[in-house]
Amino acid sequence: MTERLYYQDPYIQHFTSHIIKQGTDENGTFVVLQETAFYPTGGGQPCDIGTLNHVQVTRVEEIEGEIRHYTAEAVSGTITGKINWPRRFDHMQQHAGQHILSAAFAEKFGIQTISFHLGRDSSTIDLQIEELSQETVLAAEELANEIVFNNIPIEVRWMNEEEANALPLRKKPKVTENIRIVMIKNFDYSGCGGTHPNRTGEVGAIKIVDWQRHKGHVRLTFLCGWRSIRTLQEKQTIVKDVVRLLNSKERDVASKLANLIETQKELEKSLRELHEQLLAHEANRLSRTARIHPNGKLIAAISHHSISDLAKMSAMLTQDSEAIVLLVTQTDDKIQCICACGQSIEQNMNEVLKSVLPLINGKGGGNAKSARGGGEAPISAENLLEQLIIKVSS
Repeated sequence: MTERLYYQDPYIQHFTSHIIKQGTDENGTFVVLQETAFYPTGGGQPCDIGTLNHVQVTRVEEIEGEIRHYTAEAVSGTITGKINWPRRFDHMQQHAGQHILSAAFAEKFGIQTISFHLGRDSSTIDLQIEELSQETVLAAEELANEIVFNNIPIEVRWMNEEEANALPLRKKPKVTENIRIVMIKNFDYSGCGGTHPNRTGEVGAIKIVDWQRHKGHVRLTFLCGWRSIRTLQEKQTIVKDVVRLLNSKERDVASKLANLIETQKELEKSLRELHEQLLAHEANRLSRTARIHPNGKLIAAISHHSISDLAKMSAMLTQDSEAIVLLVTQTDDKIQCICACGQSIEQNMNEVLKSVLPLINGKGGGNAKSARGGGEAPISAENLLEQLIIKVSS
């Protein structure tokens, strides 16, 4: 069995060892060592990474009682291991921060934690409650940070079941012997197999950044230590940029943005109204180009407008029950068209459209009164319009 150096000293960064097994499984090539400082994935905490004899360790898992170190290539001889320390210490901060935050919710409000996940950028705990108010969140966060600032020792002890049950455990351990208890005196006592710093002060500031309902519970997202600092730096940079762009003070940013959003909505509304007026004007112009056709009044044109705008104009034009509207638009290598008619026209516009679609390798459809389609542009817009006129004239 591998000796777990990370339990003897979670701060260990370098170690030497020997290989006791090598192999390959569905995860890749692995080695098992006599002793290791690499923490394997477990308890909501990701594994350590680093190097063995300068070869990258990409994954560490405990499988069938073995701690398997998966490496980018085979290693041999006496092993010199090196832990990725920034990652390890980050995990120590986040995991201890979870203990503190979960204990804060339990002690202050009786809200229990039912699961924990330590992610790459943030961590989450699922709380056994359906709703969570901002006041509750801030109160728990404040208590958690008091524990951090008091710099209380974090102790780890191995116990039997009787010894563990004598403590005010926040959560009952899943094992009944060799129970590892992580203790923050007079605050939290939890069975845990993860790595933790020696004192709460090393956890750094704890910040709750989000919470929302998730499968009947509340999922809360939080940051600890360096993650909190980096996030604060990123947000401060964003705030400074916004302040500069708005030529505003920080405290006025929200109101200025609200005013800008309202102004933008009004401008967008005005633009939509002007655009509708433009389309109506264009439709009125096209109506004056109508020529007498055996089946009605033919309006045929090539336009620079989008297909959706053409659809709006065709709807305006076909208010004249005798109108037959053929509109074509072309952009780069794409060509589109609309065929529409008024209520008194018996000709089927969908059939007219379908008859020309093969000319452009196109697709489309509609009904007897209005149909649209498009495709490639092996022919010009002028040629397509000419073919449509021929079809409605036949």
